[in-house]
Amino acid sequence: MKVREVIAFKNYFEDFLRSQPEKVQNKIFKIIEAIETLERVPSNYLKFIVGTDGLYEARIQLGSNIWRVFCFFDGDKFVVLMNGFQKKTQKTPKNEIEKALKIMVEYYDQKSQENGN
Repeated sequence: MKVREVIAFKNYFEDFLRSQPEKVQNKIFKIIEAIETLERVPSNYLKFIVGTDGLYEARIQLGSNIWRVFCFFDGDKFVVLMNGFQKKTQKTPKNEIEKALKIMVEYYDQKSQENGN
């Protein structure tokens, strides 16, 4: 049973997903399913990015390769997926975090326009 809804904003997530091999796509879907169904998502699947205003990263690992998909909560039950990337270094690249934060602002701007605010 789902405890939260996961959606993708615009085509950022899909573009990333399509560029990945099928094995990686399957693993990403497993992580998304865990985010949707687990009451408490373990931090090895979903981790808050310190120093940001509500930004999280879904964490995907396959063998020695690591991918990250940025996301955030809109309310309690809504998780919004954004851009992703393959992680090559210990730290998450600052430019990837900045890109995700811009997308998050874009999401809320669009949402407020749709609500007529």
